[in-house]
Formats: sequence, structure tokens, C-alpha cells
Amino acid sequence: MSAQEIKDEVPVGHTYDGIQEYDNPMPGWWKGLFALTVAFSGLYFSVATLSGGQLSPIAYYDRAVLDEMKKSGVLKGDAATLIRLSQNPDMVKNGGAIFAANCVACHNRDGSGLIGPNLTDEFYINVEHVEDIVDVITKGRKNGAMPSWANRLNNNEIVMVASYVASLRGKNLSGKPQEGKQIAPWGIGN
Repeated sequence: MSAQEIKDEVPVGHTYDGIQEYDNPMPGWWKGLFALTVAFSGLYFSVATLSGGQLSPIAYYDRAVLDEMKKSGVLKGDAATLIRLSQNPDMVKNGGAIFAANCVACHNRDGSGLIGPNLTDEFYINVEHVEDIVDVITKGRKNGAMPSWANRLNNNEIVMVASYVASLRGKNLSGKPQEGKQIAPWGIGN
């Protein structure tokens, strides 16, 4: 600092160890940039929270993968396909993305149940075999309490959600109490 700059500054009125403190305000552009950063972080946090992660880069990637899968052909909703997909981490992740976008309002984020049943235990209401999950998703149940998703999801998405739901079985997360009857473990023909 030059001697002229020091003369133009306003001292705060006290010295410490012979050093005089001056009131040097931050530049206006810096204050504006800081205010914009704080405002943007608040807006970003609100949008990210309210969207439930659906606006994150990971969600965009998951949707792009789903779009590619739609182009690749039709998945069958048979027991062998569902069991195979429920053991494939990528397919479970894709099914989980569809589940997160459509099913969490009733079945909770982790499948432990809110309005709808707990999908993580060994007890099922409308399912006896793994392929019955596809039927429940497609047609719905309980006079619309579980809506039909056939008009909202394509066949591949229904199969992927069904495989995700099949993968939740056995996690036994605390949530909604058991409903229905206990069924045998997933298997082809079961």
C-alpha cells in the first residue's frame, strides 16, 4: 500500500501492539458474488431436496440407461427373467430408479411400506410366484388402491420394477407390519 492509500482509509479507532487497524470494506463485486453463491446454494438445496434426487446426474444417467433399454427389445416377465434380473446389480439399479420415481409414495424409499405393504419381508398379499409381481404391477389390486401401471410404464419398465421388488425380498426392514401369507423362496416355477 502506498502512503496516499493509507491516508485515505478510515481507522477503526484502536491500535494493538503499535499496529493501527483500518476499516477496509470488501469490494462490491466480491460481496455480490458471495451473495449470489449463497442464494444459489439455497435454491440448489431446495430443488435437490424436493426432487428426491431425480434431478441429480445419477438420475439422468439412470433415465438414459432406461431409454436405451426401451430401444433394445422387450423383456419377458417370466420367472427365469425376473430372477436373473433381480441378481444383476445394474438391472436392480435401473428398476430401483423406476421404483423411486413411481412407487415410493406407497411403498417407501426402501420398500418397507407406508400405505402399501412391506416388500422386504417374506409375506405377500397377492403374490405366490415371482412372476405374479408383474401381474400386480400391470393390473393393480384392491379396487385401485394399488393402481394399474400398464398405461404409465412400458413392458420393460414393469419387468425391471418387478425384478427390483423381487430383489427386496428377505431384507426384512422394519416398516409396515407383515401382511398376507408367507410364501416359498423365489425359484423357477415358484
